[in-house]
Amino acid sequence: MGDRNNLLIEIGTEELPPKSLQRLAQALAKGLGERLAKAKLIDSELQVGWHAASRRLVFSASDVALQQQAQRQERRGPAVAAAWDDGGEPTKATQGFARSCGVEPAQLETLTTEKGEWLVFRSVRPGELTANLLPTMLAEALRQLPIDRRMRWGAGDGEFVRPVHWIVALLGSAVIEFELFGVDAGRESRGHRFHANHNVTLADADSYLQSLKQAHVVADYGVRQQLIVDQVNALATTLGGTAVMEPGLLDEVTSLVEWPNAVLGSFDKEFLQVPAEALIAAMGGHQKYFHLLDSAGDLLPNFITVANLDIADTTEIVAGNERVLRARLADARFFWDSDCKRSLNQLAEGLSAVVFQQKLGTLEQKSQRLQQLIKVVMADQQAVVGAEISPETAAEAARLCKADLLADMVGEFPELQGVMGEYYAAAAQLPPQLGQAIREHYLPRFAGDKLPETGLGRALALTDRIDTLIGIFAIGAAPTGDKDPFALRRAALGVIRIQLEAGLDLPLLPLLTKALNFLPASVRDDTLPGQVNRFIIDRFRSYQENAGFRHDEIEAVLAVDPERLADAQARLQALQQFRSNPAAASLAAANKRVANILAKSKDPAVAAVDPDLLAEPEEQALYQALMSCGEALTPLVEERQYVAVCQQLAGLRQVVDAFFDAVMVMAEQPELRRNRLGLLVQMRQLFLQVADFSCLQG
Repeated sequence: MGDRNNLLIEIGTEELPPKSLQRLAQALAKGLGERLAKAKLIDSELQVGWHAASRRLVFSASDVALQQQAQRQERRGPAVAAAWDDGGEPTKATQGFARSCGVEPAQLETLTTEKGEWLVFRSVRPGELTANLLPTMLAEALRQLPIDRRMRWGAGDGEFVRPVHWIVALLGSAVIEFELFGVDAGRESRGHRFHANHNVTLADADSYLQSLKQAHVVADYGVRQQLIVDQVNALATTLGGTAVMEPGLLDEVTSLVEWPNAVLGSFDKEFLQVPAEALIAAMGGHQKYFHLLDSAGDLLPNFITVANLDIADTTEIVAGNERVLRARLADARFFWDSDCKRSLNQLAEGLSAVVFQQKLGTLEQKSQRLQQLIKVVMADQQAVVGAEISPETAAEAARLCKADLLADMVGEFPELQGVMGEYYAAAAQLPPQLGQAIREHYLPRFAGDKLPETGLGRALALTDRIDTLIGIFAIGAAPTGDKDPFALRRAALGVIRIQLEAGLDLPLLPLLTKALNFLPASVRDDTLPGQVNRFIIDRFRSYQENAGFRHDEIEAVLAVDPERLADAQARLQALQQFRSNPAAASLAAANKRVANILAKSKDPAVAAVDPDLLAEPEEQALYQALMSCGEALTPLVEERQYVAVCQQLAGLRQVVDAFFDAVMVMAEQPELRRNRLGLLVQMRQLFLQVADFSCLQG
């Protein structure tokens, strides 16, 4: 490849944390790739790749330059007019400049510009060797990895996510020599811990994957994951079932093994009397097993685990896993039997003994706030929540929604909060919609998660998040930087999605103000609703940018402070559609002009217009058009038909353009000037019924 070659870096460690393996490998690829690109050693970050397995983080890059290109340098010195004395000898300034450049004055050149002539020193600096640059780049990239807790080991002072045992650094077939974490980089990798526990000598960067495969390591993360999927599906087919491979669990299992070997096991059918979610939590959360469903979607008494061993006889592996799982399932059955001896009401009685947050009180006090706040939601959204749901039923759901946190099952499997509440509600023969709301009020749990399906579930989910947001802000624990211990950004996104995607349309600031009034008096602050509202609006910006709306469209809508998020959404959609109208650019420019004129005017900006003072035909035409348009817009705005509003506004283009072409707004006569400013105020008010069009960019 001449002056370019492929690069491979492998950091060999003790077993890495499986839940963060992908994130670490991707961060390494990004960090080191950016540095190579900045140094112009690669043409594009698309040349960068990564691999990862339980004991290794791997960076790769194709077509990497062996050396930076030579860089031409130019240093400007004194002006030529002051460079030589009357005798033609170099002045002290020239001598000093030449000396700083390491040359004689006679070797300096002349640079001619529009502003005159200058002495200049030109040189060519050789490009730095990649092998010399890479160690520093790698050390910097590793320091910036998103490692929650770094470890130290041995007598050295190096810190990393796990102790480092070997480093491979190859540029083509050449070793890049450096020392890091007390380890010398070389060409020696390491095989599978059990099947090939020895060094693997790599001839060059390109032979990495194949050489590791011969040592029982599938280093390519994607290939290894597909192997697992294929093996698990094949085993499930033998039972006529379907394996459920939740993405997070699949990633975790992929990160745990280097040479996957899927194995089928079973458990006693009697355990199926326990709620399936609890069995699945025991299999997946604790044991990293995949569960199986039959054709009807019911849980089968089987599981699939992925061993990190390549052996034909898996009898002992199966027996060992079944033995461990049996103990886990026995615990789940015990918790279920124990919990069933207490009703949901009895569990709720224990909420007074559990602190939600020291300054905000207990879970019982939070439950009381939810009971009050959901009545506010119901008063505004009864038709959306459902006419069959009474405020009393909603309040009962709020009272019991946290009760299952006191259950033994939830104590063992926290991810089952809400899920078990629905089971306990059914056991107590409570209305089905109440139990479903208890389960759904935790939704969405993460970005992209499903939303509550029932109106009561949506109302309770929104209420819970609003209380948490205002409460945590009240105690001074708002998110800062990347720290968000109470997951308030996720809560805000939940509020947005429940309002926009689930149709629960409430005025946000009044709801936050009501929620503030239910907090303990000691933490109340009248500025809090505004703070939390701005926090949610910031998340709304990101949400809409991800949905494809342009930044200036979002800012144009938010500039008019829509009271409800659904209303802001409708305005955004109309504005996005309006931009394709031929009148859009002209009207946006006119709005900018109007905004500037009104901002700079020393006259008070009032909307009063005296028709008798409209002297020019163009301002008379604009006045009539504004009156007519205003009448047409009123019912459309009330019904949020903002697309139709924008169509009406587009019809103003010709009269607006004609007005600015023919009329001097800032007339010398004060009464004419104020009247024309009033005309502009009326025009601006019409557009502000949708958005601030002056915010739109070209």
